[in-house]
Amino acid sequence: MLLLSLLGVVLGIAGAVLAWLLLHLIYVATNLFYYQRLDWNFASPALNHLGWFAALVPVAGGLIIGIMARFGSDKIRGHGMPEAIEAILINGARVSPRVAVFKPLSAAVAIGSGGPFGAEGPIIMTAGSVGSLLGQLFRLTDAERTTMLVAGAAAGMAGVFSTPLSAVLLAVELLLFEWRPRSFVPVAVAATVAGVLRRFFIPADPLFPMPPFAHAVPPSALVAALALGVVAGILATLLSRAVYASEDLFENHLPIHWMWWPAIGSVVVGLGGLIFPRALGTGYDVIASLVSGDSALNLILGVLIVKSIIWSFSLGSGTSGGILAPLLMIGGALGALFAPVLPTLQPGAWPLVAMAAVLSGAIGCPLTSAVLAMELTHNYGLLLPILGGSITAHACTVLLQKRSILTERISRRGHHLSREYGVDPLETMSVAEIMRTAIVALPAASTVADARTWLATRHTQTVRRGQRLYPLVDAEGRLSGVITRRELELIATSNASPETLIPSLAPCIAHPAMTLRELAEAMAGAQLTAMPVSDPTSGKLLGLVALEDILQARTRSYERETRMERVRTFRLPLMRMGAARE
Repeated sequence: MLLLSLLGVVLGIAGAVLAWLLLHLIYVATNLFYYQRLDWNFASPALNHLGWFAALVPVAGGLIIGIMARFGSDKIRGHGMPEAIEAILINGARVSPRVAVFKPLSAAVAIGSGGPFGAEGPIIMTAGSVGSLLGQLFRLTDAERTTMLVAGAAAGMAGVFSTPLSAVLLAVELLLFEWRPRSFVPVAVAATVAGVLRRFFIPADPLFPMPPFAHAVPPSALVAALALGVVAGILATLLSRAVYASEDLFENHLPIHWMWWPAIGSVVVGLGGLIFPRALGTGYDVIASLVSGDSALNLILGVLIVKSIIWSFSLGSGTSGGILAPLLMIGGALGALFAPVLPTLQPGAWPLVAMAAVLSGAIGCPLTSAVLAMELTHNYGLLLPILGGSITAHACTVLLQKRSILTERISRRGHHLSREYGVDPLETMSVAEIMRTAIVALPAASTVADARTWLATRHTQTVRRGQRLYPLVDAEGRLSGVITRRELELIATSNASPETLIPSLAPCIAHPAMTLRELAEAMAGAQLTAMPVSDPTSGKLLGLVALEDILQARTRSYERETRMERVRTFRLPLMRMGAARE
């Protein structure tokens, strides 16, 4: 953990630098595509003066991305987070160096040419790739390389958004698949370092400034937040299905190479940009307008209709870009649409609640979404409605669809993904609870003649119940070795002299205090299906544990989830009196 934490410091520095670099690459690309100048300061594509030629700019960007994916690395396709999950689950957290180079370049081209995406997905994959590459330079396990990849990803997100806490939560809810000190601490270190250093590269103000809400939230507002969360969950479901309907369209109905798909998808982006120019690019300025309460009806409808269409269609074409900023923008527009009929809190409050709710419903990370909304605005007074809307949207989408927008693609590639956290039943039981004590143990000085006699006896019912490993003990009952039933049978039927001692194997020993998880890992490492249990102090044999015994823990977990019973009954006092009289 300490070594990984030190590497996490390095990744935190790299994450802050890479975030600054990616944002400025996007600014450079935007200036080149829309203003034909070399400038690394922010410029909105919505203010260009290209007229109808602006519709061709996204197509040019799509062509460049297709070429980069075809001849550079096809891993740059997509919005980054599913690719990071896939690298963790399937590739042992090994990422090619090409991804670290081509992902930020492709994202800069995609967003700079008007793609309706955010920078957070590409930076997660880019910084995660750097973390993976750093981990590959050291002698680390698969799990430790995963920690390095996720630490880089969290540092990158904290560097772009200045949201270290939500970056850590995103790692826990989405990428780590565990919550242990060995992974959580290095990831938190990387995100914290990136958050501290970001202010030296990018202004330290919140990305979407908003005056804090300093009053108590009325109950009517909490009820409204829950209702808005349901609507946001339905919208998140529709957006997820639109993205994968678009992906199905490209994969199943276009008989041309995928290299051309980003350019085709960009045709819709170009046309949408002519209708509503503010739908182009990251849209951070639009989100800032929504949370400030400056939400004209044309802005709201433009985001809800145009942004949703061009984003889902373009993302399905396999281009490069993030999903967090578009979901925040669409959610903000939803909240602004319903704000006039909801209880009054403060300008921009309901767009902020809906932003978190739509994001929560789409990616399946309610805590990350709620904290992200507050960190982006520094408005912690709206915690209750934000959390209520996020949880409700998440519950709604869980009921409406099996997978989130992030896990559906991985599932379509044949890899089942479950992100439900629970207590492993193997962690809650010890070897002492399940070990067999009514077992057969042989004397350490047993001979071949003893083996033949013993196998011929029929009174040992323990053997008949399937004991396959036999401990060998000395006169004081201390474990000295083991022999399998198969080996015993081979010895008994051999031509060996009856006085020959039976051979024994050095045992892999379990102890009563071991958890079943530790036991299962020891069995897997030694490739055994049974182990003797001995006292760690005296070395005396206590029992035997086999693979089928471990299933008792799973049986207990199954019964806990499926067995339904009424523990208590409730009776009114008059009912008790009547029963007593009878």
